[in-house]
Amino acid sequence: MAETHISRPAKEISVQQTHTRIESIDFLRGIVMVLMALDHIRDYFYDVPFDPTDLTQANTALFLTRWITHICAPVFFFLAGTGAFLSSSRKMTKPELSHFLLMRGLWLILIELTIIRFAWTFNLNYRYIFGQVIWTLGWSMIVLACLVSLPTQVITFFGIILIAGHNLFDDVNLDNLGTFSWLWRILHDPGTIKLSTHTTFIVLYPLIPWVGVMAVGYGFGTLFLLERNKRIQYFLRTGIILCICFVIMRAINLYGDPRPWSIQANWLFTFFSFINCEKYPPSLLFLLMTLGPAIIILAVLEKRLPRHLNAVFTIFGRVPLFYYICHFMLVHMLAVGFTYLWHNQKYYNLTTVYLVWILVIVLLFPSCFWFVGIKKRKRSAWLRYF
Repeated sequence: MAETHISRPAKEISVQQTHTRIESIDFLRGIVMVLMALDHIRDYFYDVPFDPTDLTQANTALFLTRWITHICAPVFFFLAGTGAFLSSSRKMTKPELSHFLLMRGLWLILIELTIIRFAWTFNLNYRYIFGQVIWTLGWSMIVLACLVSLPTQVITFFGIILIAGHNLFDDVNLDNLGTFSWLWRILHDPGTIKLSTHTTFIVLYPLIPWVGVMAVGYGFGTLFLLERNKRIQYFLRTGIILCICFVIMRAINLYGDPRPWSIQANWLFTFFSFINCEKYPPSLLFLLMTLGPAIIILAVLEKRLPRHLNAVFTIFGRVPLFYYICHFMLVHMLAVGFTYLWHNQKYYNLTTVYLVWILVIVLLFPSCFWFVGIKKRKRSAWLRYF
């Protein structure tokens, strides 16, 4: 990316500055962590029997509540790649980074299949196993661990190819793949894989596009080596270009998403159709639609962090895995408690969702603040995995 445009003195100064955490990254990550909780609370407290983005059934509030959380997973993967690059530029050699990504990837996969699965279901019955966001994040880190010895430009180009090209394979027929259909489920086409008579693996986040997002995020990390004002310009330019590409490609309706937009009953729902892109797997247009605005937000945060919100979002953004596990446990326990106290489903609506969301964020902040302090005071190696 911009790596070739950095003079040696400017690059050296920027690398020295990255010895401290970059607050804009933590802040943006914190925003998506808070939004992610909204989506999961909706799952537990307002689980409608249809896709919340189904414009034939959803209302405006439900659609927007679901749609706004689309930014979470792309930003999470993207910033994970950026963080990996910054680690290699300030404190880790490439072999050390590769080892760290490999071990953390394996750790995340284990966490997904054990602790997070239990937090989701509150049972130890492994009849169903889920390959969700943390599972895919782990595998993406393992792939990146194999790539980090390559030039950054090559890694970035690899990621762009995966993101831009994977929709060419949307029409692959699993029936034609025979015994390899399970592999295509994991790589591109979400669905179920029968592991045995009594065990089914459900893939929700296939690997190919998400690996691409992390690889591009790794390349994006080179921009943080630029002088601050210069990188803000690059952030704004990149984000705006991605947004323009989304609008043009979506308007043409030829490539980039398996669900073309269409004219609806009114202008608002026509707009919703325009922005209603496929997440499973994330289409090219879905990623342009989410990462473009996210990079613009990052540019704004680089220029100036909102002081009154900085403490909250930055704290959450510094302990993402700890927050992720705790919020699932808390949300599920609250759902069980609400069900026990109020059996009448009239209490379960979007108002309830937003009230519980505020409650969850308030309750999680003290524990996350405590864990941030633990990470600052102690230098134990295992803390790096949270």
